[in-house]
Order: sequence, then structure tokens, then C-alpha cells
Amino acid sequence: MTDTTSQPFTKDELVEIRAGLAQQAATLRHDLADTRSDIDGITQDSGSAAGDDLADSGSKIFEREQEMYVAEQISESLSQVLFAIERIDEGTYGICEDCGLQIGRERLEAYPRATLCMSCKKRRAREG
Repeated sequence: MTDTTSQPFTKDELVEIRAGLAQQAATLRHDLADTRSDIDGITQDSGSAAGDDLADSGSKIFEREQEMYVAEQISESLSQVLFAIERIDEGTYGICEDCGLQIGRERLEAYPRATLCMSCKKRRAREG
């Protein structure tokens, strides 16, 4: 029996992975646009807050900051997805950025945006 956990993906598998990542990118772009629209709405609402008490103003500020955090997280995820697509296109997908060895197939199946093998990921986590 062949051990498929360390074998590179076939071209057909990479096409499928790339399509999934492209779909994720489209979803993330849509989510980011929605979140930015929400931020704009909150910002505009804050500008017309004449008569709001401190609690209302504080709530609006908190809501805007929360939405900005969400937008930042979505943007980071989108960047990771686009980088994974770029790596597929360049032929470097599945190769650890630190050690140059193959990233485990199971890791990539679970987290297609991974750029580090588990050993390097654990080492980085220990280093802080």
C-alpha cells in the first residue's frame, strides 16, 4: 500500500484545490465588501449622532472597532488564499517555506492555505 500522506498532489488534484481556493477568495471578497459597507454605515451614523448620550456614542465606537477587526481578519484570510493560489500557479504549493520539505498532505487537506510543515509551524510557535 502506498503512503499518500507525503506524496505531492497530482495536477488534477491541484486544479481542484485551486478551484476551491478561488471560490473561497470570491466569498471572502464579498464578505469584505459587506463588512466595509457596514463600517461605512456605522461611520455615517456616528456623524449624525447629535443628541446621542455617551452610552450610544460608546456603543457605536465599539461596533465600528469590532467591524474593523472583522474586516482585518477577512482581509488576512483573503491574502492567505490568494498566496496559496499563487503558490499553485508557481509550482511551489505544498512545499514548506522554512525547510523546503513537503508539507503533509493531511495538513494541506485540512488547511489548504498552509505554508509551513507541522515541524516548522511548531518551532515557530515555540519561538513566539
